[in-house]
Amino acid sequence: METSKRAPRQGLSHVVGADVPPLSQRTISEWLDATAEASPDRTACVFREQGLRWTWQQLRDESDRLAAALLQLGFTPGERLGIWSPNRSEWVLAQYATARIGVILVNINPAYRLAELEYALNKVECKGLITAPAFKSSEYLKMLQTLAPELAHCEPGRLASAKLPHLRTVIRMGDEATPGMFNLPAVLALADAESVAAARRVGAGLGCLDAINIQFTSGTTGNPKGATLSHHNIVNNARDVARTMNFAAGDILCVPVPLYHCFGMVMSSLACAVTGGTMVFPGEGFDPLATLQALHAERCTHLHGVPTMFIAELDHPRFAEFDLTSLRGGIMAGSPCPIEVMKRVDAQMHMREVTIAYGMTETSPVSFQSSTDDPLDKRVSTVGRVMPHLEVKIVDAEGRIVAVGEKGELCTKGYSVMQGYWADEARSAEAVVDGWMHTGDLATFDAEGYCNIVGRVKDMLIRGGENVYPREIEEFLFRHPKVAQVQVFGVPDLRYGEEICAWIVLKPGESSSAEEIKAFCKDQIAHYKVPRYVRFVDELPMTVTGKAQKFLMRERMIGELGLSELRTA
Repeated sequence: METSKRAPRQGLSHVVGADVPPLSQRTISEWLDATAEASPDRTACVFREQGLRWTWQQLRDESDRLAAALLQLGFTPGERLGIWSPNRSEWVLAQYATARIGVILVNINPAYRLAELEYALNKVECKGLITAPAFKSSEYLKMLQTLAPELAHCEPGRLASAKLPHLRTVIRMGDEATPGMFNLPAVLALADAESVAAARRVGAGLGCLDAINIQFTSGTTGNPKGATLSHHNIVNNARDVARTMNFAAGDILCVPVPLYHCFGMVMSSLACAVTGGTMVFPGEGFDPLATLQALHAERCTHLHGVPTMFIAELDHPRFAEFDLTSLRGGIMAGSPCPIEVMKRVDAQMHMREVTIAYGMTETSPVSFQSSTDDPLDKRVSTVGRVMPHLEVKIVDAEGRIVAVGEKGELCTKGYSVMQGYWADEARSAEAVVDGWMHTGDLATFDAEGYCNIVGRVKDMLIRGGENVYPREIEEFLFRHPKVAQVQVFGVPDLRYGEEICAWIVLKPGESSSAEEIKAFCKDQIAHYKVPRYVRFVDELPMTVTGKAQKFLMRERMIGELGLSELRTA
């Protein structure tokens, strides 16, 4: 479908997106109301692990009940309410309930532990928290009780904690009673027709530019930063993402990506809300078998995922048992998408319209996306072209726009750029300069405006004076028939400054050696790009959203090899 197709002008890496269709001025709740009125009986969401299905009318009404109850508990527009949970129905209720009454939803990473949770809640001064009891090895209630032992003796809603001084209200999911906490069913029971009407009146007074969501970025260094986003930011991004992937009412989207992340919340849940499509959640967390079962049983038309998810699905021993012929499209995003994986998704999963999306939490999130009708070579080798109403440029270290084809840092400007990092003016000013979001990603444009992400500014390594971009080597190694996953990074070296290291996960049942990998590279890529160190591992250290944590790999290799940091800049 047509989105923004503007090519660079005057040979410079500077592109402006289309100015149609017009930007939406609606809030999230206005979109939810419109969809519920247009398609009241159409399925909105399916939570397979909970055995729960809601129509759009039911989702709107249930989320309004929670909005009304939150008002009765004393929450007002602009206050912050955290949600700490895997993919559950309660998460989606909280998303639309807070949007109704202007309470800012704070997405808490399900993998957070004590220090991270304490930091996040205090950084944005959360007044309340809705939490699951536990997820995998994370005992959420126990962690909260450790941070706030005062819960054992306080009335629900009246917490006064030394370590969490702003937190007053904890709402736990499930029917069980926990000292100092409300349970969610009891909270929902507070709502009546009068309080629901009051919640809707509050919603009617909200503006699309109001802050409505804080998403913490999962940085590799320092404390997480709370990107603050408005209705306008994420509604418009969701609309353009859905349009670009050719997703509409009647389509069914499988969502194995986490809701706490912009992929799940904006590109999945909100994309369904603004189109009337159906969202299907295979389980609380990602499981390749559960995803395949959901695709088969629900006859999904679209699938979202990061590359590691698609790899796990394709390589699952029971893959051939499932009928995936209903699939036609979706999005692969979240981290660089290996070309060979993209080709397998297209051929083996019937996703002929699969698109690549690129962006960051701070840009709501998508800035580039390939179209369903782009040539295959463009869809497998680039992240597409700029989205509508956005302006992008690639600059060198001095801030000058580089020529088409040259590498530089990608910068984004337009409606999608965040309001800033919550309570962090210094880092906000560093990230957004004159309206331009500096992404930290290295990119190139071709003459038609297609963008290729070639690495991170900080990922680039210098070996013997040669600039080396790990992404280029990773793409080459993915061609090896035994390689399932690979990450390339630099480690210190006395002679060359840095040497190249590759961590490789082999396909099931395969074996290999460092010598075999190096022989595969010989005479195919420049000698200085051939990894000196090759390690075979069972899995790569990843964030919850599927991003490789190269800094951890680097630290482990430095320790294993007995190296020390050499670089001073």
